[in-house]
Amino acid sequence: MEGQKERTELISRRSVLTGSALLLTGGIAGRISNAYSAPEPTPAPAPPLPWKWPKLDPLEAGRRAYRAYLTGSG
Repeated sequence: MEGQKERTELISRRSVLTGSALLLTGGIAGRISNAYSAPEPTPAPAPPLPWKWPKLDPLEAGRRAYRAYLTGSG
């Protein structure tokens, strides 16, 4: 019983708020430093417009959609 009292007295509202504020500050500082050190991403060039429309088999598209729905990936 005495060991439990000592543990509960060590954790106070002030220590929780201080710890969470320090964690938040560290996260923000890490995110800012990461944003400045990361290189700019270069987007991949898109193919020229107009894009060609592929011909789809309606039965095969239906089978694949039904299979994806049943497995939970669709």
